[in-house]
Amino acid sequence: MSEHDYSTDDDIRRHAADEAAEHAARDATAAGQSHVMAPARDLLPERLYLLPINNRPFFPAQVQPLIINRERWQDTMQKVAETAHHCVGLAFVGEGDGKVPTDDEFPMIGTTVRVHRSEAEGNQIQFIAQGLRRFRIKRWITHTPPFEVEVTYPREEVERDADETRAYAMAIINGIKELLPINPLYGEELKHYLNRFSPNEPGPMTDFAAAITSAKGEELQRALETLPVLERMQVVLPLLRKELDVAKLQNEIAHQVNEQMEERQREFFLREQLKVIQKELGISKGDRENDVDTFRSRLEGKVVPEAAQKRIDDELHKLSMLETGSPEYGTTRNYLDWLTALPWGITSDDQLDLGRARTILDRDHDGLTDVKERIIEFLAEGAFKGTVGGSILLLVGPPGVGKTSIGRSIADALGRKFYRFSVGGMRDEAEIKGHRRTYVGALPGKLVQALKDVDVENPVIMLDEVDKIGSSYQGDPASALLEVLDPEQNSEFMDHYLDVRLDLSKVLFVCTANQLDTIPAPLYDRMETIRLSGYIAEEKMRIARHHLWPKLLERDRIPKKRINLTDAALRQVIEGYARESGVRQLEKQLHRIVRKAAVKLLESDDEVVKVSVNNLEEFLGAPFFRKEKVLNGVGVVTGLAWTSMGGATLPIEAARIHTLTRGFKLTGQLGEVMQESANIAYSYVMSNLDAYDVPREWFDEAFVHLHVPEGATPKDGPSAGVTMATALLSLAKGKGIRPLAMTGELTLTGHVLPVGGIREKVIAARRSDIHELILPKANQRDFDELPDYLREGMTVHFAGHYRDVARHVFH
Repeated sequence: MSEHDYSTDDDIRRHAADEAAEHAARDATAAGQSHVMAPARDLLPERLYLLPINNRPFFPAQVQPLIINRERWQDTMQKVAETAHHCVGLAFVGEGDGKVPTDDEFPMIGTTVRVHRSEAEGNQIQFIAQGLRRFRIKRWITHTPPFEVEVTYPREEVERDADETRAYAMAIINGIKELLPINPLYGEELKHYLNRFSPNEPGPMTDFAAAITSAKGEELQRALETLPVLERMQVVLPLLRKELDVAKLQNEIAHQVNEQMEERQREFFLREQLKVIQKELGISKGDRENDVDTFRSRLEGKVVPEAAQKRIDDELHKLSMLETGSPEYGTTRNYLDWLTALPWGITSDDQLDLGRARTILDRDHDGLTDVKERIIEFLAEGAFKGTVGGSILLLVGPPGVGKTSIGRSIADALGRKFYRFSVGGMRDEAEIKGHRRTYVGALPGKLVQALKDVDVENPVIMLDEVDKIGSSYQGDPASALLEVLDPEQNSEFMDHYLDVRLDLSKVLFVCTANQLDTIPAPLYDRMETIRLSGYIAEEKMRIARHHLWPKLLERDRIPKKRINLTDAALRQVIEGYARESGVRQLEKQLHRIVRKAAVKLLESDDEVVKVSVNNLEEFLGAPFFRKEKVLNGVGVVTGLAWTSMGGATLPIEAARIHTLTRGFKLTGQLGEVMQESANIAYSYVMSNLDAYDVPREWFDEAFVHLHVPEGATPKDGPSAGVTMATALLSLAKGKGIRPLAMTGELTLTGHVLPVGGIREKVIAARRSDIHELILPKANQRDFDELPDYLREGMTVHFAGHYRDVARHVFH
């Protein structure tokens, strides 16, 4: 029976199917390969059920295990199992998206395969597919799964005697031969192919060559659909040559990797042998001797105190006796590593040139004239002493006023190394004084680490946020700092890890804080305080122009000419969006402008983005702050307050609620001290009604309510006593007062006591356009020491007794 005949005899078909299944299963099991070629000489059905495949087409005479989705194709496989021939058509439908393809997605030509050993497991069906022949779809019988079609089996057009056919056949055979030494897998597949086919049959040989390549599915489908053998060879030969090139490249890469690995292994073995030979000849030293020599060489040129040198010598002797693998060796080595890395006796020369220091301070900071002068005085004192070591500066001020940068500028002015670490939230005193060496993972304290990093004994060390230092069951770091910051004690500072005396007297310590209340008194007593108050609008303008704006443009690499920020717009940013004492919020708002301007520059062809008052809200939105209107009227007085964020105006209102009964009510989240000030003011006014021309019966009938606005903000402090008394007196006299602000603590006998934060309060008054103030007489010195630009245009009255306040307010 010829290869293209068809039979309807069921017995013959069943016998052929069983024999082919047994033969294919045996061959597949023996070979264990994914591509096995087998002859297809069985009778073929005219109607087939179709299965789509995605990765690559299936070629005739190929035997390969396949896995399909059970839920989707179980009905199809059941139909195939019920047929006498157990054949199914495989058609390549591309990569697909996991959905069931439609009939128009199937190609016209596929491969008929016989199903062997079908097994269902989980959500999968696995079977061995034995390729038989190409088929062409003649007619669709069903258009939904299970797909069934009527097929024909096209003949191959072969010209075996043509010279061109023989030439292509030889080229394909040579390509296969070249693959054999590169990949043994191809040799196994070729062995199975030669057992079943004659090399003189160009059609199956071409299919075999295509099947062993890793070409794309579309290219292989083109080879499957090419029926003339010569044309098929012309399609497959380039795929085979490409596969050969890829295989050669993979072989070269593997060869290079193996060579590198062998070379490194060889080098490793040679080095180990060299170590052994050198050790036998006494030419080289072991790890232990190398460590000892390293530590000794570190001490060359250093002036180590006698006690520390004795400890180092003892530890070096111990290290030379220990085995390198023992745990104590590692502990001793780490200890010596820290001891010998410290800058014993190494100092940098101070540059006490006041002109240079002024230049650096003016370069880095605008405003802060009094602070810079205080630092110049500090340096001048050091010039006479010959050193500035032993002093502890405390920079106090609200956030964003430049405390940290002032510390860095001091280091630059002195020509010293700078090291900064924050003690805010620190709860473990071991962070300052180190851990005992008995603990696992013990380390020295931050100060020892700072000296190791800067490699000199006289750096500038900044302790940030000393007002926020904490305490816990692990100790009190603030108390541990007492020894560090005391010039009488820190020359013999004892770190728990080093356990030797360390001289910190040459270090210039600079501390920063937002407020003084939370700094422990013994710690504060050891510091020299320099106050940094907030900036007024003119100072912020200079800072923004000279520092913030150029820094932002340089950081984002935007040319200065591309963004034009007008002075009026900058002033509006300061007054409407960044009214706090420092400049940190101002920098954030300017950064917002730069970001939005960058978007405009990229999205449009504009050469320059202009930011003016008219379009400022496009960049920043509506202003956070509006122009504050100073409250006035009967019983309304503006006070001045100090907060950790700087100065602020504090309006105080008094009103008579009714005359049914006598009483006094306070609101506004007032603290205990402020409540006492209000009661003192009420009592003072009540006891001195005749002196201020107020009828006595007025308070006998009045229920008075005193309120401090912004009730959601807690307030406390004694400096509002004078303001509260004035509000009550204004209410009782029925007279309003002119726009002015006042501050001062009031006693029960009417004396006005001094208060703090005069600079911040003056700045707050100027910010609110209040140019007339009443201050305690004892604070006149504080006001006189303010810079000229703060005192300019201010009318200030000083009061020692409340009678002075009433005289200025009520004439």
